[in-house]
Amino acid sequence: MSASTSLRVRLPVFIAVLEVTILALYAVFVTYDDNANAKLQNNQTNPMDNSLYRDYPYFADVQVMIFVGFGCLLAFFRFYGFSGMVFNFLTATFTIQWAILIQGFFQFFSNGKIHLGVINLLNAEFACAVILISFGAVIGKTSPVQLLVMALLEVPFFAVTEWAVLKYIRINDAGGSILIHLYACYFGLGVTFVLFRPSLNKGHAKEITSYQSDILCLLGTLFLWVFWPSFNSALTIKGDDQHRAILHTFIGLSSSTMTAFALSAVFNKRGKLTMADIQNVTLAGGVTVGASVDMMISPAAAYALGIMGCTACFFGYRYLTPFMARRLKIQDQCGIHNLHGLTGLISSTAGICAILLASEETYGPSMYQIFSHRAPPVGDPKLLELQQLIPGLKPGLGRTAQEQALFQVAAIFSTIAASTIGGLITGLIMNLPFLASPSDEDCFDDELFFDVPSDFERVEDVKVTMNNDENVKENPETKG
Repeated sequence: MSASTSLRVRLPVFIAVLEVTILALYAVFVTYDDNANAKLQNNQTNPMDNSLYRDYPYFADVQVMIFVGFGCLLAFFRFYGFSGMVFNFLTATFTIQWAILIQGFFQFFSNGKIHLGVINLLNAEFACAVILISFGAVIGKTSPVQLLVMALLEVPFFAVTEWAVLKYIRINDAGGSILIHLYACYFGLGVTFVLFRPSLNKGHAKEITSYQSDILCLLGTLFLWVFWPSFNSALTIKGDDQHRAILHTFIGLSSSTMTAFALSAVFNKRGKLTMADIQNVTLAGGVTVGASVDMMISPAAAYALGIMGCTACFFGYRYLTPFMARRLKIQDQCGIHNLHGLTGLISSTAGICAILLASEETYGPSMYQIFSHRAPPVGDPKLLELQQLIPGLKPGLGRTAQEQALFQVAAIFSTIAASTIGGLITGLIMNLPFLASPSDEDCFDDELFFDVPSDFERVEDVKVTMNNDENVKENPETKG
């Protein structure tokens, strides 16, 4: 291994700096929230009212998605399984620690402190999902130091964008189609544009999968598929809104899965199934229902959205990804633009349509809970009337459906712009020469950063085996 990619000094020093910084910030700014503070508990406190029992099941489900789902999904390269799973583990662990602080300053900061509870961990998991999606665009071409730098920078960029969009533009985005999927996608594309490697457009000997790596990747898909309803519903309003979110997510995933199998067989020249389609395209429905997941869109609409998202994702992998690499210098390694970008745009459009069609006839008074920005403002007589029907209803902005739809459009464009700019800046910093970036030849290879076991396959061994197999086919008398 060349000295330029040695982790002996770079990684320990960088991690030490990060840990000392985080420890100091936690010591100064982080305390317990009311549900975790022993001083606020007494004989009149009902332990079962603690927010832990409301939020922890969703946190646990998202944990499985982050560490097992994403980890296995990113282990699809034949010679890059260690790196895919372990770099995911490292990046996710740091990101959650860092996001607790950065998001805390915007969302949970009061009286000079960040008040820590399970809900902070859950929000940090969503920020972590953003970073791991972006990671998919540069997998195989970056060092662990570069990935930590990427997380270090992307979390603040994301937190500022999320805060600005939610506070000033004020949108409906329960499943994160805009603020998670679109943001992560275009940030990752911005990074990979700067890190463009011309030689990789011609293909790479190690950029292949194997029987075992494909099975492991499929296992990641299954974990993501099973727990995606929790991801989409975790931050929705408890009750019927959350109930609909779970139903819509499952229906969307189901229809996209069925469609993926059909498309894979039809467009395969030999009429067979392609593992890449099953590993990625089947998940499209979970993204496509995201922006309208808690709305009264109907089960049929959720089913249709799953089909639409899957179709767009499938053809994106087939045609758009090669075009972007060839013409736009965007090497999207995992095809995040298809699974998160295209489907995020479809989802956002569906959310706008659902907002325009929303009426009290369909929703009843609860419309002003789901579409809180359409609730009457302070001083409007209708607000008092609604608060009698819905105790705790907060004043809104009095927007019309058309006005809210325009704000949703503004959020889409501003999120894409902010994420792309952030990605370009981050890519320039990640490109600095002292961050142990692998050479073109060493991309997609575990051996560069790991002590690999004796049975680790090397590309040279695979070539010899393939050549021997060809010789046996040509000279069957030599067999045995």
